[in-house]
Amino acid sequence: MGSAGSYWLETLGCPKNQVDSEKLAGTLREAGYGRACSADQADLIVVNTCAFIEAAREESVDTILELSDARRPGARLVVTGCMAQRYGAELAKAMPEVDLVAGFGVPVALSPRRRNCGVAVGLPYRAGGGSILEAGCDEEHPRVAANSIAIPSFDLLELERPPAGSPWAYVKVAEGCDRSCGFCAIPSFRGRQRSRRPESILKEVEGLGVAEVVLVAQDLASYGRDLGMADALVPLVETIASMVSRVRLLYLYPSSLSEELVNTILGTGVAYFDLSLQHVSRTLLRRMRRWGSMDRFVEQVAWIRAQEPGAVLRSSFILGYPGETEEDHDQLLEFLDAAQLDWGGFFAFSEEEGTYAQGLDGKVPSELAMERLRECSELQDRITTKRREDLLGDVVEILVDAPGEGRSYREAPEIDGVIHIPQSVPTGSMVDVRIVSASGPDLVGELVQGDLVCQLAHRRRYLEESDPLARADPVVGGVPGLAGL
Repeated sequence: MGSAGSYWLETLGCPKNQVDSEKLAGTLREAGYGRACSADQADLIVVNTCAFIEAAREESVDTILELSDARRPGARLVVTGCMAQRYGAELAKAMPEVDLVAGFGVPVALSPRRRNCGVAVGLPYRAGGGSILEAGCDEEHPRVAANSIAIPSFDLLELERPPAGSPWAYVKVAEGCDRSCGFCAIPSFRGRQRSRRPESILKEVEGLGVAEVVLVAQDLASYGRDLGMADALVPLVETIASMVSRVRLLYLYPSSLSEELVNTILGTGVAYFDLSLQHVSRTLLRRMRRWGSMDRFVEQVAWIRAQEPGAVLRSSFILGYPGETEEDHDQLLEFLDAAQLDWGGFFAFSEEEGTYAQGLDGKVPSELAMERLRECSELQDRITTKRREDLLGDVVEILVDAPGEGRSYREAPEIDGVIHIPQSVPTGSMVDVRIVSASGPDLVGELVQGDLVCQLAHRRRYLEESDPLARADPVVGGVPGLAGL
């Protein structure tokens, strides 16, 4: 335990929040806190919240209340993350259980004199920096914000990060988003896109000590554009691929999927494409302020698989967006059947304050939206099960994430299925297994003869010097469906 006591950090939401939590944990250790074994033993509990949709906010509130009830006497509770940033003052007034609501760039470590300080909320960063609106304590009303302008205490995106505690790690390459999708409120509290410099990202990757790096951002394929570095993702991926055994990309906007980027991904040996489609009806996509159509998406999927038949594709879709008709829904079902995606996620539309879709006509009843969601999920589950069963008898290389559990390139951590293996295989090792059975999204593998004595995870020698900014001219025309942007 540190001199300041112990902490417990609870993370909700997306992988980008998980990266933020790991960096916040580093600031807590620097402040003298040690990690507690459980929340009810901690002196300080920090909840990193999600505010993307209503269900995420409800989960955040429920978690805050549960941890507040479970904490031991004298323990303090801090709420941070997207919900704290988006609803800071409102959240502080509504939840007297919370000692501090800390937005982006605000320390989560509490000293006794800062208890019940109310709210400190960061304004969304702009490229080149920004400021935060920090609310201090009112002496008469400690839960009422006393507003003042202040410089952020730190830049969460650029904070130093401790070595990873697992064989893989998410790496966030940018914050915010420049797109204006009709359903998404993220730009309103995360701000415009703000990319990290390549050298900062590579330094973080080098220090993590992992076999697999998973690159994440709100709009990953647009990485570097705000820095005047067009197509910067390609050289970044190539350099990271020379440093670790696997590099994986999550959340690619379909219109940004150039031939050069596809070939770069395939060249890493991790033929995994997470395409952010959201729907396939051209009419509905325009209402969502999104690009694409069913025909273009089918062409893209087919083209990728023509380059690499073993390519794995994932996407997510919104059901019940205002104006969605039965014809739109039928098109989505038709697409799922035609595309045969390996993985798919489905979400009911959530009306978000301040978005284009707020108050949009053609509202779909929630019961109908859920019925459509179930229909899509059931179809995709059958497709996923079939595609997993098709792997029976294949030999695949896996990264062992934990005792008895590993993943091939086909499975992204935490969101896809896993491959069960003997628990004796060392965590962090990369071994070949033969797939012997399947159960829904999960597989069972047995060690291939000759791999019974496992080696430690293979990690390539880090590059001492590299030129990640070197890049070829952008190529767009080779990918079907990109004409007419």
